[in-house]
Amino acid sequence: MSKIATREAYGKALAKLGAENRDIVVLDADLSKSTKTSDFAKEFPDRFFDMGVAEQNMLGTAAGLAAAGKIPFASSFAIFATGRAFEQIRNSIAYPGLNVKIAASHAGISVGEDGASHQSVEDIAIMRALPNMTVIVPADATETEFAIRAAVNFKGPVYIRLGRLSLPVLFDETYHFEIGKSATVRDGSDVTVIACGLMVGPAIEAADELAAENIRVRVINMPTIKPIDRDAIIKAARDTKAIVTAEEHSIIGGLGSAVAEVLVQNVPVIQEMVGIKDTFGESGPPAELLKKYGLTKEDIAAAVKKAIGRK
Repeated sequence: MSKIATREAYGKALAKLGAENRDIVVLDADLSKSTKTSDFAKEFPDRFFDMGVAEQNMLGTAAGLAAAGKIPFASSFAIFATGRAFEQIRNSIAYPGLNVKIAASHAGISVGEDGASHQSVEDIAIMRALPNMTVIVPADATETEFAIRAAVNFKGPVYIRLGRLSLPVLFDETYHFEIGKSATVRDGSDVTVIACGLMVGPAIEAADELAAENIRVRVINMPTIKPIDRDAIIKAARDTKAIVTAEEHSIIGGLGSAVAEVLVQNVPVIQEMVGIKDTFGESGPPAELLKKYGLTKEDIAAAVKKAIGRK
């Protein structure tokens, strides 16, 4: 199975779409080689703006370009895009509902050796708390390209969470992506695992291995955290009576919280959360960090068994 980082797929998709739509402009904060907006810059230098190490100015400029009718994609590392420029995103983009796309790379602890200062584990919570903001977390390269295309056609602010780590390509060109909709990638009746981003692959692996123990696990890929697919969550809760969420993000305010909000208002059932347990990360190889912080297929399998036991 081939592996491609979602940031790589973003760069390629952006360059492809730039040829189709001349209203697309791209801004970066002196990290274009890392965020892969350099692909767009090579093809369309007149529509690429390196704003330097000035994320607040970058997002303010993106708001102005959107107000002038352009479709700006603004990129930096997730920790800087959502943290350093939060006020500009809130007041200049989300509040007026401007058509800015914030494509932030290097999210989560899988950034690895860069350490806690660069490992954004709270960005989903920050962005989904903003009115008017749509939040997307693609699971692989294929879904990333579809998500970028969907973001271009969507009117309004969008936050797209991208990663540094190369991930298995889970889907092919027949995969259907729609903002606000999930995809059931494994069917089962004992418990449902709802995952996003790099946790979708391990969720599928855990489900396949648990099948050998006669545990039937439904796996739902939830790429849109806001607006979340309420209907899919409610149906899964009614069908399987137990939910496990899996995300490379704090269990506070992310996918787990979003799912819990739907469950408590509609179908209160057992829920277990696989995610970062209210802590910062640390420097280390991505695989070791994912293991240490409980973000592996084994952790998902254990949460599935715990949820079934609680039933």
